[in-house]
Amino acid sequence: MLAKNRSVLSPLWMWPRAAYIHVPFCAHHCGYCDFPIATAQDHLIELYLDALAAELSTLGEPQPVRTLFLGGGTPTHLSAGQLERLLSTILRWLPLRAENETEFSIECNPDTLTADKIAVLADHGVNRVSLGAQSFHADLLHVLERAHDPAEIGRAVERVRRRIENVSLDLIFGVPGQTPTQWRADLDRALALAPDHLSTYGLTYEKGTPLWKRRQHGQVRPLDEDAELSLYALAIDVLESAGFEHYEISSFARPDRRCRHNQVYWANEAYFGFGMGAARYVLGRRELNTRDLQRYIRQALSCESVIWQSEELSAEERACETMAVQLRRAEGIDRVAFHAQTGFDLDALAGDALARHVEQGLLADDGRSVCLTRHGKYVADAVIERLL
Repeated sequence: MLAKNRSVLSPLWMWPRAAYIHVPFCAHHCGYCDFPIATAQDHLIELYLDALAAELSTLGEPQPVRTLFLGGGTPTHLSAGQLERLLSTILRWLPLRAENETEFSIECNPDTLTADKIAVLADHGVNRVSLGAQSFHADLLHVLERAHDPAEIGRAVERVRRRIENVSLDLIFGVPGQTPTQWRADLDRALALAPDHLSTYGLTYEKGTPLWKRRQHGQVRPLDEDAELSLYALAIDVLESAGFEHYEISSFARPDRRCRHNQVYWANEAYFGFGMGAARYVLGRRELNTRDLQRYIRQALSCESVIWQSEELSAEERACETMAVQLRRAEGIDRVAFHAQTGFDLDALAGDALARHVEQGLLADDGRSVCLTRHGKYVADAVIERLL
């Protein structure tokens, strides 16, 4: 059993303090979504909960964590009763530590948050809700194939805040046909709801998704790179002016409202992952579960492994990966902490490449840490790829 392999002194990059649980069920498949989801298969929800309980039991014994994150799919697509069963099972195997800074997040669509579901969430310790708003413009939601009405976003925030204080909103920019005026209006309408956290994601065309196919057939026309970059720059200006900290490439938070769970990923520390398509990073090994719903259920209930892919990184690969993900953070890479975590000296690993990017104005280096400049954030993926 997994817990038997744990060392009491395992560093954070080896043994998790965070856990992700995937709930794949959705009412419909949004055109841009590449996550492992299941639509028109609600008859399998109860079996899936059985399978998830079976997978969690492979821990052998409860493993206390500091953060839990339920994603999907749409976890709140489940009924209130199914949510109660799910949360009780999770907390049996992954209890939250008795600490002040524990975080229990759940992703939701605005049209799925009824009062009885919110009550179940709050009663089981969920203290952070991430709402997939995406846009406040009906025409852009239509392009994204989102089901909710813009007015439902505000109503959902109001209902959540009656029981759960910490609310995050997701917004998407770079939608075909989106104008700077629309994007500014989306930012303003989001701010009017006084969220604690905002995530702004540039639309991506993942191969095989319905939106990607529509682009291939000329049915939608992506914004050009300059137009998309101007929207990202506008988000930074507007949200920082409103008092939000731009603490990660796509993430903005009010003071003390950073997403603690996601910071585990960006530090390249260990995390558990359970459910169809879930990823985990435990004891230096990365694993990914099967994305096939019926296979996941069958194998989990038969006490077979649900792992689809597995990889154990070398020490140098792990160090390079740590460098890449930590550059996403506003604080970047701290040389002392990096050496303590990876065993590698940052400058010995990538010193020449770092220096070139400092000269180009893409990185800032104060001697202790290295981070992206504002211009570097605009081309972060290219910077990270070249460093690697």
